[in-house]
Amino acid sequence: MKEGKLIILSAPSGAGKTTIVKYLTENIPNLTFSVSATTREPRKGEKEAVDYYFLSVEEFGAKIENKEFIEYENVYPGLYYGTLHSEVDRIWNSGKDAAIDMDVMGGMHLKEIFGERALSIFIKPPSIEVLEQRLRKRGTETEEKISMRLMKAEKEIESAPKFDVVVLNDMLEIAIQEVVSEVTEFLAK
Repeated sequence: MKEGKLIILSAPSGAGKTTIVKYLTENIPNLTFSVSATTREPRKGEKEAVDYYFLSVEEFGAKIENKEFIEYENVYPGLYYGTLHSEVDRIWNSGKDAAIDMDVMGGMHLKEIFGERALSIFIKPPSIEVLEQRLRKRGTETEEKISMRLMKAEKEIESAPKFDVVVLNDMLEIAIQEVVSEVTEFLAK
């Protein structure tokens, strides 16, 4: 059986990584979405074990103690995200490759851990102004959270060169085509 690969899509919040990873997993047959764990509240329409594993801070802490995470990050104060060993193992044991969307620090950390088995892709927004418009349009964030996400995004964009591939998401269809091309090439190796 071939060794499973990992596709990592990272970006500032609102840059389009979730939309792009959804397209990938729906259109590349051997690619399966790796569901992350988080302590944030579900957004409207999000489902448990489909979009995220929604955990309390206590449950997340217990999983840290039990070393159940490959990596985890305290992305915002009191707000944790992490990649579970069990989730990636489930996908690889089924003979498939895993795709995950995650914050920038987590993406760099996963790439360090998996090296050549992973392709790290940074989805870059056209500008901070466009990112702000996207976050506002989403309608899920308070003013405080929008401002916190934008401050963080400026720092995250500086990390783009540390990724294997940087794709500008100015026009979603073009960004998706670029990502599909890079992922297809990587999985064929």
